Amino acid sequence: MQTLIDRFISYITIDTQSDPRSDTTPSTKKQWDLAHKLVEDLRHIGMQEVCIDENAYIMATLPSNLAHEVPVIGFVSHFDTSPDFSGTNVKPQIIENYDGKDIVLNKEKNIVLSPNYFEDLLQYKGQTLITTDGNTLLGADDKAGVTEIVTAMEYLIRHPKIEHGKIRVGFTPDEEIGRGAHKFDVDKFGADWAYTMDGSQIGELEFENFNAAKAKVIIKGKSVHPGYAKGKMVNAITIVREFMGQLPQKEVPEHTEGREGFFHIHHLKGEIEHAEMEMIIRDHDRGAFESRKRLLQDIVKQLNEKHGDCITLEVNDQYYNMREKVEPVYHIVEIAKQAMEAVGVTPIIKPIRGGTDGSQLSYMGLPCPNIFAGGDNFHGKYEYVPVESMQKAVEVIVKICELTGRKD
Repeated sequence: MQTLIDRFISYITIDTQSDPRSDTTPSTKKQWDLAHKLVEDLRHIGMQEVCIDENAYIMATLPSNLAHEVPVIGFVSHFDTSPDFSGTNVKPQIIENYDGKDIVLNKEKNIVLSPNYFEDLLQYKGQTLITTDGNTLLGADDKAGVTEIVTAMEYLIRHPKIEHGKIRVGFTPDEEIGRGAHKFDVDKFGADWAYTMDGSQIGELEFENFNAAKAKVIIKGKSVHPGYAKGKMVNAITIVREFMGQLPQKEVPEHTEGREGFFHIHHLKGEIEHAEMEMIIRDHDRGAFESRKRLLQDIVKQLNEKHGDCITLEVNDQYYNMREKVEPVYHIVEIAKQAMEAVGVTPIIKPIRGGTDGSQLSYMGLPCPNIFAGGDNFHGKYEYVPVESMQKAVEVIVKICELTGRKD
């Protein structure tokens, strides 16, 4: 446990926040700091073919110790953290033998991690939790996954009697801004399939995710003295309000769950002459996803007819539901499920209400279900991870390698 904790803390205390406004890869120079450390760590534990390219994509190999051939599998995690909340100067707190009560993250700011609000905490009573100090995110998304992969590979290297085929490891930048797999060389990786270690609570096993798009609405208005504005002023702010009013009011993140899709306006700025609105569109069902995009176009058409062609709409698809690519090779999900059950973890198979590198990788020819990394409350100051969940994730990785190495 202590090795796992020490490795995890050494990773989360390096700031790797990505930046959606940047057009470089990685999007921030500071991601290189952890990338170089990971290369050193992989070499130190004895991995082979360790390499890092000009975009900070890391790959390494654990050679097969079998006399017969089996599929080559991979494990992938991202090392950037979300731009939604500060990742600078992370100061983790270790809560041993959690008693099921409130955890004071920051006494001065009265920031409390409470099971009264975050009910899932109670299932970790008696375990060791790693939390924030209330000022930053923790970075378990996805440095827990990175830690687990490195630790599992180290375990296999130190226990050569565990038979396994060739294992490939990949670490990516910029997943949090939707670009984690954009420059991932699937052919170079050379795996038949892979698993991302990027899920949340223990037991999660996911092979379907949202179809995703981003949209930007730009409105040009006309400013006229308000005393003489009748029939002349076009107030961009008022048109924004009209636009928002025509969206389904309950189809937003705060009112949806499971496979329910949504529109999410996450950025809005404006004045009379100019307004901009940015949103994301999400739905697990491809048909419903396309209908949502058409709805935006219909709203724009209607308001342009009313106000005189003052609105432009940009819609760009981001990723698609990987279920389409994973279902034809569903045995790779079954292997992960069997591995979890073998180490005493109850599989929780459910759709991801978000995206993952695995989605893009699946459409690039590398089927890639998602497995729990153990953390919770990602992208904010209430983020935490039970160390026991990380330990189980390591065991699942090792068991998947062992199961895949068995000759049929």
